[in-house]
Amino acid sequence: MTLVLHCKADCPLPPVRLKYEWLDPFTVNVSWEKPDGLQDKEIKFKYCLVKNGDDQDVTGIKSRNFTYTCLTEETDNGNWTFNVWTDGSHSCNGSSENTRAPITFSNHKLKAKLVKDFKCVIYGNETDCSWVPVDPSLNLMLSYRICGLDEERLKGLKKCNRFYSKETRTGCRVKLDAKKGDICILVETETSMSTFKAELAVLSPKLTVREERNKLILSWKQPEIGKQCVWKYEVCHTQCSNPKVCNNYPMTGEPLVEMTYDKSCRYEIQSRVWTDYCKKISSDFSEVVTYGTDNSSDRTLTLVAIILPAILSVCVLLSCYCFRRHSAIICPNIPDPSAIFKEMMMNGSKERKTTTGSLYTPVPETVDPCKISPVTENSSFQENV
Repeated sequence: MTLVLHCKADCPLPPVRLKYEWLDPFTVNVSWEKPDGLQDKEIKFKYCLVKNGDDQDVTGIKSRNFTYTCLTEETDNGNWTFNVWTDGSHSCNGSSENTRAPITFSNHKLKAKLVKDFKCVIYGNETDCSWVPVDPSLNLMLSYRICGLDEERLKGLKKCNRFYSKETRTGCRVKLDAKKGDICILVETETSMSTFKAELAVLSPKLTVREERNKLILSWKQPEIGKQCVWKYEVCHTQCSNPKVCNNYPMTGEPLVEMTYDKSCRYEIQSRVWTDYCKKISSDFSEVVTYGTDNSSDRTLTLVAIILPAILSVCVLLSCYCFRRHSAIICPNIPDPSAIFKEMMMNGSKERKTTTGSLYTPVPETVDPCKISPVTENSSFQENV
């Protein structure tokens, strides 16, 4: 018990009177005063960002302030909480679980989702940033600078004054060399804001295809940015009517890829690059590059020209065989008509000769003669009366 009380007595008190100050829309400075009874040379401090109740990136310092980059995209509600405490690792039996002094703050405007699909394409020493507005009716303002905490970068905040529109996207040409670092972006309205790091992109390197023996050699010009980085090249190709196949090739230096080549097929090839080794950078897919000709239709015609005559020949042979086998049914013998008539006439004359005596002869009948006399009107009248 005595040891615990001694420990509690030796543990330094936490910092007091914490405050914060925004140096620009991305950067905050947190400061405090040392606890009573301690000299500056005798004390060290620690601080950390608190996310979801957990400490993040504990850092020890000798000064009584620190500067931190706070972006709204990294918070759920637009608030940040830091814990600051006095380092007690050399006292209290080596325990550093001292009382912590928290500080919570937010930016001067409400957090809001104002844009989507924001990306910046690097063109040499300039960068073209574009995005899709969440609400096209809002009047958005955009500011930018290279991310960092040094004084030169803190003073380098610039505003975009000239916007352009292309289909559903809005863009701005920013005069920054993205090779120097990440780009911090501020998009705001009169009442809300959003701060984040821009997603960097490069133009898809031009793909060159050449034939060497039975292979296709694919080559690209290395991107100007990140020459010491490991770039991943994604190559997708279709061969004849086969489904698309994609493969990834991590490379440094001048990129080169070999691919087996079927000269009877037409190839359609696309590629893109990305890296997250130095910083996250990617490109869209390049335009389709075609190589060779598709001869599969010629092979089909050749097969048809060979197989079809063979089938016809077999059919003809089978027809001849069947015709000969069943010729009596298909083509029966037809007798000579003249022989038929001759036979009929000969048979008829024989029948007449043999049946003449047996024919029926009628007996003559006795017929009384009939005498017709003219009758006068008087005689006829008298007879009737």
